[in-house]
Amino acid sequence: MSEEESNKHHFQAEVQQLLNIVINSLYTDKEIFIRELVSNAADALEKMRHTQLTKKSVLDPELELAINITTDEEKKIITIIDHGIGMNRDELTQNLGTIAHSGSKKFINSLSESDQKETSLIGQFGVGFYSAFMVSDNVKVFTRSWEKDSQCLSWASDGKSGYEIQEEGDRKRGTSIVISLTDDHEEFSKEDRVKDILQSYSSFVPFPVLLNGERINTVEAIWMKPKSEITDEDYTEFYKFTAKAFDDPHYRMHFSADAPLMINSLVFVPKENPEKLGFGQVDPAVALYCNKVLIDGAPKGLLPDWLRFLKGVIDSEDLPLNISRESMQDSALIKKLNRLITKRFIKFLERESTADNEKYETFYNQFRNFIKEGVITDADHRDSLANLLRFETSIEEPDNLSSLDQYVTRMKEGQDKIYFQIAQDRNSIESAPYLEAFKVRGLEVLFLYEAIDEYLVGQLTSFSEKELVSINRADLELDDIETKGDSLDEKSASELCEWLKETLGERIAEVRASKRLVDSPAAALTPGGSMSPQMKQMMQQMNPDFSQSQSVEIEINPRHELIRKLQEVRQSRSDLAPMIAEQIVDNALLSAGLLDESKNMVNRVYDIMLKSLD
Repeated sequence: MSEEESNKHHFQAEVQQLLNIVINSLYTDKEIFIRELVSNAADALEKMRHTQLTKKSVLDPELELAINITTDEEKKIITIIDHGIGMNRDELTQNLGTIAHSGSKKFINSLSESDQKETSLIGQFGVGFYSAFMVSDNVKVFTRSWEKDSQCLSWASDGKSGYEIQEEGDRKRGTSIVISLTDDHEEFSKEDRVKDILQSYSSFVPFPVLLNGERINTVEAIWMKPKSEITDEDYTEFYKFTAKAFDDPHYRMHFSADAPLMINSLVFVPKENPEKLGFGQVDPAVALYCNKVLIDGAPKGLLPDWLRFLKGVIDSEDLPLNISRESMQDSALIKKLNRLITKRFIKFLERESTADNEKYETFYNQFRNFIKEGVITDADHRDSLANLLRFETSIEEPDNLSSLDQYVTRMKEGQDKIYFQIAQDRNSIESAPYLEAFKVRGLEVLFLYEAIDEYLVGQLTSFSEKELVSINRADLELDDIETKGDSLDEKSASELCEWLKETLGERIAEVRASKRLVDSPAAALTPGGSMSPQMKQMMQQMNPDFSQSQSVEIEINPRHELIRKLQEVRQSRSDLAPMIAEQIVDNALLSAGLLDESKNMVNRVYDIMLKSLD
């Protein structure tokens, strides 16, 4: 057998199978091969740094621990060079010719048993190296080990028939990978294209990364450093770099954990909410890293959707570097990360709201709809998120916000419900007839002004074991109070209610005397669980054809002078009394936001005015 033949080797059968998987299905984006090879180079440099500390003598000790990448657009070549630990002949064969050494056989077996496309082999000259064959059918590796008597070797392969190892002339310590790109992947020999990829995936590699002599990674991965070593200016600079922002962050949360997962995380809350400014729904902006190497810049499922306003980085060594976007949704590790980060951030906001309420309210005014969205959609964290909600209330001045916990603390003895009202604004609530019953009884009411609040109270039905109840519910029971002044007796009130129901017909489901009304003659009420007027209006704005018949009940105030006089004249003034009855009801519907058509009401007012002059 000739020397040339002895240098040629066949791939193990498993390697051929592995190459087929890598090239055809493991990676969605072809550009990933650059990330993989840079990660391998960083691993080799890290091993070299450790070797320099533990060995007395190494080859070429003066070489800089850096990664140099060159592109040749004319020849369609990209070269990745490191002065790391290098490889001898046995290591070259084991790492690039077999898969038993790197544990890849187990990977192959797991893929044959299931469709999981996840592996922890990246960075070990295993699967990551083979990604080069996604874009090339001619890959050469030149390497020299760190030991002083080591040989200079080359490894070459087309990724199909096998590989060839040869001795080379004198070279420096480390590894150089030369990739001749196929015609349909020549884009990766363009400097600008490679620069974009390096800035996306390898900005925080812990060694200098140079592209054609220009350093690419100039910002430090401060999320891996102790907080005591980082200044406020460092945090702000990092925020502006990662978030592509110009403002300073409102909040930052920097924490590390080693159980149940190894995590280093640094996330920021911006000062402004772009969705509030009308820019549409923002995309996730917390990037996922594995040991400083980007996995996904905007991963869906890493955090719940309501946390999409956060910016920053989450880094976990426990994650496989090549986890695909498809499998990320089903990954148990990603779900653990999701729960852990979400829980930590909610606790962080709770602490901030206690430490500096004014600063928290500034945050809340910008991002409250995200918190409310979380209460609505995130059942796992609904109770803890409810602690972050803030509302105006009937006993506080306008713009003064209260938490649900503060409301509960102020509740009257024996009160078992939390009362709220949804309306467009504070004036609408205070001018409607519903609030008066609660004011006279000393019961506090939460004021809710936004369309999302309808969904909020639909999901958050209780807090601290207290039911949330709307004050315009027809079935609401309140304690009796002493009333002053004249009132219709029970018989007269009942007769008037019957007459009103007969007069009003199918417009109204029921008419009854009220115990809740104090100053208003009547109120329109809806059964519990009915769509609120605000929700109905919103649905009609979204769909002009939307229509929903709604049962409305009327309560009259037997102590109000208008109601008492109506009872007196309903038979003697049969021409006017029905018009007054209709007007009282329309006024109540208008106050409740339930009046669909006001034309008849306006014309009736003119008729009443005319009859009063007669």
